[in-house]
Amino acid sequence: MPRDTRWVSLYVLCIGMLMIVLDVTVANVALPSIQAEFRFSQSSLAWVVNAYMISFAGLLLLSGRMGDLLGAKRVFLAGIAVFTAASLACGLSWNGDVLIAARFVQGIGGAMASAVLLAMIVTMFVEEGGRAKAMGVFSFTASGGGSIGLLLGGVLTQTLSWHWAFLVNVPIGIATLVAGSRLLPAAKGIGLREGADVFGALSITSALMLGVYAVVEIPVAGGTSPNTLVAGALACLLFGAFIWRQATAEKPLVPLRLFRSRNVTFSNAIEALVCMAMFGFFFLDALYLRKAFHFDALATGLAFLPITITIGALSLGWAETLTVRFGARRLLVFGLTLSAAATAWFALVRLGDYATTMLVPMAILGIGMGIAFPPLMIFAMSGTTPEDAGAASGVLNTSAEVGGALGLAILASISATAGFRSAFAGATACLLISTALAAAMRLRDATPVPSHTAATQES
Repeated sequence: MPRDTRWVSLYVLCIGMLMIVLDVTVANVALPSIQAEFRFSQSSLAWVVNAYMISFAGLLLLSGRMGDLLGAKRVFLAGIAVFTAASLACGLSWNGDVLIAARFVQGIGGAMASAVLLAMIVTMFVEEGGRAKAMGVFSFTASGGGSIGLLLGGVLTQTLSWHWAFLVNVPIGIATLVAGSRLLPAAKGIGLREGADVFGALSITSALMLGVYAVVEIPVAGGTSPNTLVAGALACLLFGAFIWRQATAEKPLVPLRLFRSRNVTFSNAIEALVCMAMFGFFFLDALYLRKAFHFDALATGLAFLPITITIGALSLGWAETLTVRFGARRLLVFGLTLSAAATAWFALVRLGDYATTMLVPMAILGIGMGIAFPPLMIFAMSGTTPEDAGAASGVLNTSAEVGGALGLAILASISATAGFRSAFAGATACLLISTALAAAMRLRDATPVPSHTAATQES
């Protein structure tokens, strides 16, 4: 692909990703208003989030592989189209059932679009410096977009209505479709005949949907409820069937050779742990700000700006320079260590006034995440061939979503029973474990591999 058009294509991809990331947090801010209009119970309200999360997490692996088979551009644009149409349906919803159904369809579109993003980036940027810079832009979009969504959600909900939290996606989605159809590289997929693993697709999609359902039921019904236990058991059985299928199938949905690389395996574990910590932290901190300081939706969004600004400064301005200068592993370890220190502050220090006790650690958390995310993306996609890039991207996104769902359920339960400090300590533990895994990464595997090179290079 010509060098002068790659960055425009990257920005198109990131706009699509930003729309999906923003939607999650914007919707969360709008939940109280949705509850008031539709008179949802607390358990029913949770399904506005859960319906999206179940379909999104359940279809990421399948969507990533479909990108390999049919072409990443086709799957991305189809996902954006589905997401945009479902956003319109969400914004025009006249009752709760319609909203929940539309959120489920939104999750399908979000999975299709986001699952192939990393695959498209690594095939466009093969040199170390360019890939590091591109991953910095993507990392800012993925991580900083969450806190931007809190601010945008507060503004839209308070000045207009919660309906606009979803309707705002429509013009963005249309613009992404138009720009993407013209600018994104149209590489062909390897064809359905090369990997249409129907049994694998059905088993992993069902396993992930049931697994996420079991996780999101924990705060509502408890960890020992029949719904939680049955869904969890079925998810484990189906996941076992999926692994057996991938090990024996001639053309598996997710080639297990991806996990021969320590970097790929450890990166997915780190991604899950980091998302457990960060999803939980955002939820807990927003809840604390409302309960302790009586912040409204707009003030809560503004309170998270230090994280957004510092992630943006590091991811966008310094990712390439720092990665080339210090190496991906050192940056990853340092960034995760800073992040763990920041969340430990919330666990150990008595929180008082926002400006004096919370502002600085939130900025440090943003610095840590801004440093850590770009090298983590590089490690996760290192050594993958173009034929497997979509699957690797889908696996990483699945790790993030399942980790986030699990972390939110666990840390919310800890907060309800043992208090905020204990929950923040749980987030810190996740980040410390991820730091230890990062220290065990292999250095040479982080170097981008040319498209003709085998996917299992080890040092």
